[in-house]
Amino acid sequence: MGTTSDDHGVTPAAREVRADFTADTITVYQAYRDDIAESALAAGRFAPPFKRDRMTWIKPSFLWMMYRCGWATKPGQERVLAVELTRTGFEWALEHACLSDFDRSLYQDRAEWSRRLRTSPVRVQWDPERSIHLAPLPYRSLQIGLSGDAVDLYVDEWTVAITDVTSTAGAIRDLLRNGDTSAATRLLPAERVYPLPLRIAALINATAA
Repeated sequence: MGTTSDDHGVTPAAREVRADFTADTITVYQAYRDDIAESALAAGRFAPPFKRDRMTWIKPSFLWMMYRCGWATKPGQERVLAVELTRTGFEWALEHACLSDFDRSLYQDRAEWSRRLRTSPVRVQWDPERSIHLAPLPYRSLQIGLSGDAVDLYVDEWTVAITDVTSTAGAIRDLLRNGDTSAATRLLPAERVYPLPLRIAALINATAA
């Protein structure tokens, strides 16, 4: 465990993927209700009642997941799962993605973007990263929406392991409520900048390294 903030006081780039990763895998987060979480943990991959026909959003940023699920307190998001994926699969998803919003620097016009959006199995969007107090920060965090073939690949091929980290979310939340930000920060995953291949960074409008 460590910190998602920059230890040297350097402001992170506007749009970069920060994650907990190894040479072969990257960890993303999702939050679900109990029955979906228990089924996934038992099978080691997502299984019914998880629905493959719905878009599923994965988040490399632990703190953005905490913002989304309210430290595992929002209805239907009471269980936080850390999903370890192959880096090959993660990068496939980004290579086949379309931005959720029109960006004139990437697409010739709105018509081209609309066509890409309809046919791409993956959507990506850049949302404000969050501090440990869940306040918005002046740089962005990547969210990835999987649908169609991408969900099947996610479930059947990319997933290496699924871990329940709900207790970690609760421990950090309780420490923050007690005013112990330093101890809470020490429980955060050790996220760092993920080395995106240049062609993928260009496709999703990530800040050039």
